[in-house]
Amino acid sequence: MAAVPSSAKVVVIGAGIVGNSLVHHLAELGWRDIVQIDQGPLPNPGGSTGHASNFIFPVDHSREMTDLTLDSVKQYEEMGVFTQSGGFEIARTEERMEELRRRMSSAKAWGIPAELVGPEFVKEKVPFIETDAILGAFWSPTVGVVDSLRAGTIMRDRAIAAGALTTVPNVEVTGLDVEDGRIRRVRTDGGDIDAEHVVIACGVWSPKIGDMAGVSIPLYPTVHQMISVGPCPQLSGLPGEINFPIIRDMDALCYERQHGADMEVGSYAHRAILHEPEDIPTIEQSKLSPTELPFTSDDFDPQLETAYELMPDLLGADGAEIRYAINGLLSLTADGMPILGESQVKGLWTAAAVWIKEAPGVGRAVAEWMTHGHSEIDVAMSDIARFHDHHQRREHARLRTTEAFIKTYGIVHPAEQYASDRNQRLAPMHESQKDLGAVFFETAGWERPHWYESNAGLLATYGDAVMPREHEWDSRWWSPIINAEHLRMREAAGVIDLSAFQVFDIVGPEALETVQRTCVAQCDVTPGKVIYTPVLDGKGGFISDLTVMRLGDDHFRVVTGGAHGTVDRKTFGDQIPAGGSTTLTDLTSEIDTIGLWGPKARDILASVTSDDVSGEAFGMLNCREIQVGDITVLASRISYVGELGWELYVKMSDAAALWSRLLEAGEPHGAIPVGIGVYGTTGRIEKGYRAYGAELDAERSIVEAGMQRPKVKAADFVGREAYLAQREEPLRTVLCTLTVEDHTSKSGMKRYMLGGEPILTRDGGTLTDGHGRHPYVTSAGSAPSLGKHVLLAYLPPEQAVIGTELAVSYMEELYPVVVGSIDATSLFDPENERMR
Repeated sequence: MAAVPSSAKVVVIGAGIVGNSLVHHLAELGWRDIVQIDQGPLPNPGGSTGHASNFIFPVDHSREMTDLTLDSVKQYEEMGVFTQSGGFEIARTEERMEELRRRMSSAKAWGIPAELVGPEFVKEKVPFIETDAILGAFWSPTVGVVDSLRAGTIMRDRAIAAGALTTVPNVEVTGLDVEDGRIRRVRTDGGDIDAEHVVIACGVWSPKIGDMAGVSIPLYPTVHQMISVGPCPQLSGLPGEINFPIIRDMDALCYERQHGADMEVGSYAHRAILHEPEDIPTIEQSKLSPTELPFTSDDFDPQLETAYELMPDLLGADGAEIRYAINGLLSLTADGMPILGESQVKGLWTAAAVWIKEAPGVGRAVAEWMTHGHSEIDVAMSDIARFHDHHQRREHARLRTTEAFIKTYGIVHPAEQYASDRNQRLAPMHESQKDLGAVFFETAGWERPHWYESNAGLLATYGDAVMPREHEWDSRWWSPIINAEHLRMREAAGVIDLSAFQVFDIVGPEALETVQRTCVAQCDVTPGKVIYTPVLDGKGGFISDLTVMRLGDDHFRVVTGGAHGTVDRKTFGDQIPAGGSTTLTDLTSEIDTIGLWGPKARDILASVTSDDVSGEAFGMLNCREIQVGDITVLASRISYVGELGWELYVKMSDAAALWSRLLEAGEPHGAIPVGIGVYGTTGRIEKGYRAYGAELDAERSIVEAGMQRPKVKAADFVGREAYLAQREEPLRTVLCTLTVEDHTSKSGMKRYMLGGEPILTRDGGTLTDGHGRHPYVTSAGSAPSLGKHVLLAYLPPEQAVIGTELAVSYMEELYPVVVGSIDATSLFDPENERMR
């Protein structure tokens, strides 16, 4: 065994599939002096890699997870450790069949072979299955299994052969030293290692290691029960490890997977069984391994009975018995995504909560991120910086993973809200909103009104113009009141709670340098100006879009969405020059934001302030302080809903009073409280405004999104060189606005797309853009002022022509759509007259 080196360029903690993937890709990218340590022996140090069932279903509703999985499968195939078997997700209920139709949408959007089949096709492929209870199935021919231990050994050996890696097993981490905000060394029971970079990639133990440096890694070790039944005569004597497709019995929340002469049965139907990372037994205490815990049969008995009913002749064959049964530990997070990236401690990285199916893809992405500052696959939804303070609590992770566990094979609506650990962050006017019948959705812990039941009377006022939805799935987590609020805002005005906005100030002599380096738009403007700007990575992809106000020569205020706000805060913080006196101060808990928009907005604001808010005195993209009685308000003339109005920033202590005054002053003008359903969807989509995480991500460019300006500022900024090149290149894809022309399904019921659906030719043919991607709906929503359901999607340039007739596939039916805009020109008020 190698001795623990005294120093390293980078220390990777963990020798499971994630750590092995990472050291391989770091070596491939030219890193040397890599040290990998693990508390267990090789090749199986005792983590989840050694006991997981190791099958891979490639289709996920998340593009990020799908891309990581597809990249991983390619790597496994290149190493010769992947066996393609095919796989079924079977449905016992019509509700599940509808979910499988939605799964087909994702398969088509991501370009993955799949089809819906009947029970007879399942029986043909898996002759020992009983199909009486099966309505249909999702057939994915590229499903397969991987030898993850072999894959890890190959990748680790490659890094060693390149002269890049020293691996030391059987060494336990005892501490992490942080000095001046940067990682300096790893302490182990075999000696200390001075290091420039450290990556925590040790699965269920990651929170324990992170705590040593004061870094929260909010995952929870969670039990997944699995048994192996055999020998089964139908499987005995067959060549190789797997000869039949894997079965996911989705409504039973179980799976059946051949492993040689055995059939493995795994369950996600039992109660959530969580363990503290510190309570995981040591290798010496474990009968099998630290992550293979004693089996609790009572939790599994109902699923075992269901499995016997599904495969009675196989599992009940003479001589077949349960030969292996565990409560296996795996990593779950509160939002179901991995935890990747650099922590708040400089040089300390994480690659945690990663499953075998996406591990090599994650290893490559994190290695690229460490090397270049960005990765080819956009992993923004997995960034560790996404977690707000309340997310980092163990209690939050415990409550959310308890709730999320049953969703692993569940039917999860794209707008579904969690019930646990709510009411963490409440706006000052929360009680008033409750009195108005607010229906709260959560963002970054904030309870935000999505619509107000007090506005239900408007449904009769506007009738069919609210575009009611008949189908339960389309109307779940939605209300026609949203569209009624929208129409009233367009007629009069709406007051919107924007408390979830992340607000931070950058102040000091390097403030201008910091924002100029971070932002695409020109920030060297006169104080009192408001700047809307993209933020790019080094390859010219979006990592945010936000607004900046220049409040003084050395004072800038950044306002961004709550969901991504902590990432943006880190992005700007990373650009502040070291050694200077410039500071970044988060004001989110001190400053509240209220929106006031609509044709009567100026009249309403003028009625509560003596300051001049006329168009001549207060133009677009300007900000200044005004007085609303005794309340000082920073008013910013900007709009995300395409109406005249302001974002109003006020001390938290004054926010409830300002809210009440605006509603009281607005009442004679017809103003009402309006929810985020209008702000985030209907108002935005009528104007074709792009949203980060939907239309804007690191794999899209400013030019493709139709957001380029005539000139590029001379000052340098991250991504400038790439952006300049993109402006000269032929377009490979174009963001377009489309309208649905007929919603009538085969049943006669009108259906409404929710997002993620593939865009096809009018007869159902596949489209492919210049990146090799297939178009899909990035945003979908009602446009009540247009009387249309509007979709945004990137299209190949050939189809990006106004009037092009295409189709959207929704639940396996085609609906006609027409291209209405091929740039940032909106379908509603294209000249922006209403905002003046």
